[in-house]
Amino acid sequence: MSTKDNLIELWSSIYPDYNLQQLEQFLDTLKPQLIDDENYHADWYKDAVVYSLYVDLYAKNFEGLISKLDYLEGLGVTCLWLLPILDSPMRDAGFDIRNYDLIRHDLLGLEPGFSREQQEEIFGHFLEEAHRRGIRVIFDIAINHCSEEHPWFVEARKSDDNPFHDYFIWSKDTNLYNDARIIFKGMETSNWEPLGDSNFFHRFFNFQPDLNYRNPEVLIAMSKNMLYWQSIGVDGFRADAIPYLWKEEGTDCENLPKTHLLVKFFRAILDYVKPGTLLLAEACQQPATVVEYMGNGDECHAAYHFPVMPMFYKSIAQQSNQSIRRILSPEVTPALPESGQWFTFLRCHDELSLELVYVSEEDRKYIHESYCHEPEWNFRLGEGISARLANLFQFDDRRIGLAYSMMLSLPGTPVIYYGDEFGKENDMDFYKEMAAFVGKDDTRFLVRGKINWEKRKAQLADPATFQAKVFGRIQNMLHVRNGKKAFGRGSIEFVDALKYDETKNEKILAYFRKFENENILVVQNLSDKEQTIHFKGFNEEFVDMLTENILQTKSMTIAAYGYFWLINRETKF
Repeated sequence: MSTKDNLIELWSSIYPDYNLQQLEQFLDTLKPQLIDDENYHADWYKDAVVYSLYVDLYAKNFEGLISKLDYLEGLGVTCLWLLPILDSPMRDAGFDIRNYDLIRHDLLGLEPGFSREQQEEIFGHFLEEAHRRGIRVIFDIAINHCSEEHPWFVEARKSDDNPFHDYFIWSKDTNLYNDARIIFKGMETSNWEPLGDSNFFHRFFNFQPDLNYRNPEVLIAMSKNMLYWQSIGVDGFRADAIPYLWKEEGTDCENLPKTHLLVKFFRAILDYVKPGTLLLAEACQQPATVVEYMGNGDECHAAYHFPVMPMFYKSIAQQSNQSIRRILSPEVTPALPESGQWFTFLRCHDELSLELVYVSEEDRKYIHESYCHEPEWNFRLGEGISARLANLFQFDDRRIGLAYSMMLSLPGTPVIYYGDEFGKENDMDFYKEMAAFVGKDDTRFLVRGKINWEKRKAQLADPATFQAKVFGRIQNMLHVRNGKKAFGRGSIEFVDALKYDETKNEKILAYFRKFENENILVVQNLSDKEQTIHFKGFNEEFVDMLTENILQTKSMTIAAYGYFWLINRETKF
């Protein structure tokens, strides 16, 4: 089936009561944009190292970010994930989008009222400079909701018969969709916000009305927005909050069949114009549910593995490999479609997330007690911890290095949160400033904040500093990782490390990563004590790619929180 035929079939399934004329007129407008390029490297994201940042907090604007591209290239970054850059009142860090086809004027270094040509010149120049260094660029687009200041909503609120009124969901009965959970517990008390003699529906903040995808105009409008950025040269999109796109009375309004049809449509329309544009799913769900957002290779190319994130922390706190081995077992994490990929991280841009959607009450309590060192770090009544990686691990570069070793060597594409590569700490001043501005006690602002580059350069120049030690560990691992495709594409085979008495040492997390002729043995000590181990069935001489030291598997001593990335000595690397 051609991509166009697929789009027609999807449209008919989503909107059986609408004729095809609306879709056909839309597709006709796209004909001049169609790109036929056999060299687009459709699965480039499998080999990527992603770095997520807020442009303004990281480098003020795109001109400043261009000046940091050499630093990022030197670190080992091959893809930038730009956290919200689109026009916004900034009450939710930019996830409250006011215009889907405009970048915030301050990020462009322009005054409000700039022209489309100016935007494309400045942003296009940034994309060109990133691509010249082999760095791809993706950015966030919230397709479930927008800002109450978006022109669509400004029009919609004027009257019931306004053409844009049906872009949103309205009801005088707030018992509608009553089974939909409140996501921002502790900050919101209802999914309905009163306005005039009615109420509008929202799953997140009350200033972020949900879009009504029952109206096909909304699907076409959002598709046009994505295609605009694709035409300029953006390499992909992080689709924010996609499980909530379609609502049905009598359901929890999450992961519904028509939500998947909408995602398939977005994927197909991007592929129709320019194949290889990444669609990344942000779905805070169990792995088996998240895998469904990759479909049969016809929905998102990749998705975040939210449940594995808390297990990094649990495994180090428990000093046991069991939580990681279980979460990545086929019983919990199903196989992906051939083109599918997990994206992994140690901390997302919000918090160490502990939603009960994918962690148990027991695990949440244990991780919270182990890592929530200050009461103000508590987010969403225990469903998360708002703290930077350095704070969570109490500025122990060994544990930070170990956590990164796990993330960078386990299956998936790794995401580094800006500043974590040198141990950026919580920013209490920024939190207080933004809490006053937003008017909500949103402790996620603790983990944001600007970077003082002069201060950081001085710290990184001194090898004795905590910052330099963390940076050295992570940069070293990234450079080794970028030379081996097994980390992003290979299979995983867990192996048991043994004690002297031949019993299993569960304090050691070890596995082979294999791809084509690459065979890498990763060995990590999750405990705070030195461990001496061996492996049954093989007695070989290995080289640690991180240090170039030679080790024997018949007896291997590994320091507290230590890690080796081993390759057979006979293999060149």
